[in-house]
Amino acid sequence: MLAACLAFLQGGAAAQLQRPVRNIGLGDRPFRPVTDAMLEKPEPGEWINWRRTYDGTGYSPLTQINRQNVAQLKLAWSWGMPEGQHQPTPLVHDGVMFLPTPGGGAQAVDATNGDFLWEFRPPQPAEGNGNVRNTPTRNIAIYADRIYVTTADARLVALNARTGDLVWDTQVMDPKEGYTYTAGALAVKGVIITSLTGCQKFKNDVCYILGHDAQTGKEVWRTSTIARPGEPGGDTWDNQPLMFRAGGDAWMTGSYDPATNLVYWGTAQAKPWAQFQRGTAGDALYTNSTLALDPRTGKMLWYFQHIPGETHDMDEVFERVLVDVDGRSSVFSMGKLALLWEIDRKTGKFVAAHDPGYQTLIDVDQKTGRASYRPNTIPKEGVEFRFCPSTGGFKSLRSMAYHPATRAFYIPLNLTCEDGTFGPVTLVEGGGGSGPVRRINLMHPESPDGLGELLAMDVNGKILWRHRTRTPPNTAALAM
Repeated sequence: MLAACLAFLQGGAAAQLQRPVRNIGLGDRPFRPVTDAMLEKPEPGEWINWRRTYDGTGYSPLTQINRQNVAQLKLAWSWGMPEGQHQPTPLVHDGVMFLPTPGGGAQAVDATNGDFLWEFRPPQPAEGNGNVRNTPTRNIAIYADRIYVTTADARLVALNARTGDLVWDTQVMDPKEGYTYTAGALAVKGVIITSLTGCQKFKNDVCYILGHDAQTGKEVWRTSTIARPGEPGGDTWDNQPLMFRAGGDAWMTGSYDPATNLVYWGTAQAKPWAQFQRGTAGDALYTNSTLALDPRTGKMLWYFQHIPGETHDMDEVFERVLVDVDGRSSVFSMGKLALLWEIDRKTGKFVAAHDPGYQTLIDVDQKTGRASYRPNTIPKEGVEFRFCPSTGGFKSLRSMAYHPATRAFYIPLNLTCEDGTFGPVTLVEGGGGSGPVRRINLMHPESPDGLGELLAMDVNGKILWRHRTRTPPNTAALAM
């Protein structure tokens, strides 16, 4: 069956409740340090990766909840989380639920009854990306006896999983330069892998995916998500200097395949959004791409760019789902356009792109995988035009799930279009950003009575069913 994770609403602000003032900790309750073997094959009742398993499927093998009894589910307990913007995915290990909180905090509660165990509160940054409560932390990582949390002011911290006490604190980047974290960490064989956002402003630096030593917090490697001048791919930005190569934010967490020993990570679009705003119509590597990296060194083994020179804010940054199809090891992803991409995860070669038929912007060559814009869809300064989806995307951060029995993906979609007008951007240090855009969001003509859809699509692109809802989905999907 398929269910939606409804316990943790995304993007809302919880009421300010009376906060616990003293950490209780786990005490003498059993707690096993999390090993590499556990992360590679979690027990059925454990949720110790962002999408439960390294392959990013969001699938639970538990069978207690089924079609016959799902309607009988009732609230067992509730827990008031700190004020702020929430988009959390909890972890569950040995009966303890670990929760990310806004800005880079974490809490632990008893998963059976919601009783408080401990809390780590991030300090309010003195400067930079200041308001902790306005920055969601989407997920956290667990490894050995530590919880790893990324923060709003671009730090990576390790906490004692039993007590919530701080073990180490590493300042990864300078928040005064705009750098921040919203994506959580991925733990792979003693390396804590994270990815930055806040890379939209013009400056002489770029976004990175990074690896840190799990024991010490020391940086092991960093890989740029932007091809620099003089490097392979650098010419895809034409002659733009490094300062004006913005974007490539990696604001969602990747996946890991022990068989290939590669992590697969998505990157977002170039900034500003429109080609004319950023002064180049080049492909702008490695934006809107899937990157395959060695988790030990950060070396890029291959990349596949989904939308070269993207020009409407159509991210391809979201979860990577690792599925084998007819003996082929594949990585699937879906960006804002709702195209389901299949790439060979050993070689990076294009396999297929399946379009459910809602978007109006691009065509994909089914032999090469090269995306190209349809006529009259590239923005011009000050000219309003209609496109689907809106810049919010059909698919967004609400992750899809994969069910191994049905061989299908279950995908939350938001069916909107937009009348957009893009304005000019001055190429100066400190400028950039998304660029000025006047937006009027519209209902999609194929769904005039509802914004939401749950789409079931199999690995070959066949649509199994669509379920429309009046309101858009606001959680990830869970397959059971």
